[in-house]
Amino acid sequence: MGSFNTSLGGGFLLVGFSDWPQLELIFFIYILIFYSLTLFGNTAIIALSRMDLRLHTPMYFFLSNLSFLDLCYTTSTVPQLLINLHGLDRTISYGGCVAQMFIFLALGSTESLLLVVMAFDRYAAVCRPLHYTTIMHPLLCQTLAIVSWVGGLMNSLIQTSLMMAMPLCGHRLNHFFCEMPVLLKLACEDTGGTEAKMFVARVVIVAFPAMFILGSYAQIARAVLKVKSVAARTKATGTCGSHLLVVSLFYGSATYTYLQPKDSYSESKGKFIALFYSIITPMLNPLIYTLRNKDVKGALWRVLGRGTATG
Repeated sequence: MGSFNTSLGGGFLLVGFSDWPQLELIFFIYILIFYSLTLFGNTAIIALSRMDLRLHTPMYFFLSNLSFLDLCYTTSTVPQLLINLHGLDRTISYGGCVAQMFIFLALGSTESLLLVVMAFDRYAAVCRPLHYTTIMHPLLCQTLAIVSWVGGLMNSLIQTSLMMAMPLCGHRLNHFFCEMPVLLKLACEDTGGTEAKMFVARVVIVAFPAMFILGSYAQIARAVLKVKSVAARTKATGTCGSHLLVVSLFYGSATYTYLQPKDSYSESKGKFIALFYSIITPMLNPLIYTLRNKDVKGALWRVLGRGTATG
């Protein structure tokens, strides 16, 4: 890659939110709280899904995968951000930057594919209820989860390899972690061909899954409107509505960041949007899925009751 400031040893300076020093302490406190809630909420969903037999269903299998993803996703950036906000160290090595970008892209790509799988699961449950257990058998669920993880890793590997081949000039990143759109801003040669390939990869991993999910929910909406039972319709709407809200939060922010031209990308706005999808959304996901979910609430009370009885 291109030339860097030798005092950084070929690494990068993460500007973070140092342009607003009076807000750094406030950011530090709130982000630490949000990160703690993310760890607690997602770990709780994984634990409940394993401990309660009634949650041993495809929906909660995929939700556990999503929770594990969110734990890794937020942990790939937040510790670095907290160190940055504390002012201890605002630098990151070249190798560390590449590794962080690869991991973040891999987890984000995997989540995009996993949300498609979860949409298919809801489609099968609502539109093919009599065949649901036959369609969503354990082997297929495991295969779909593995395909999501492998697909995310492959997409990240392709984009990271293309990014590493670009000559970069400068070392100052106006962000709190190594995100691809910010690194593209440092490209010091005409890299139109490479950027076009990367854009196609981003369309495949963001736009196509979003369109598939919207199509699935169009079919789900039609099926729900035909249901005569008010209770069944309410349950289907609540379950699918929570997933649709998560989808909107994820793809809305991903579209802004990754599906716009490099020249129109605003670094200042970008890092605030990144705060949303790297910290806020992983914290909200457990709340969105469990706030009106009687199955999870029941599992929680059963586990707590069992623990109290044992004590």
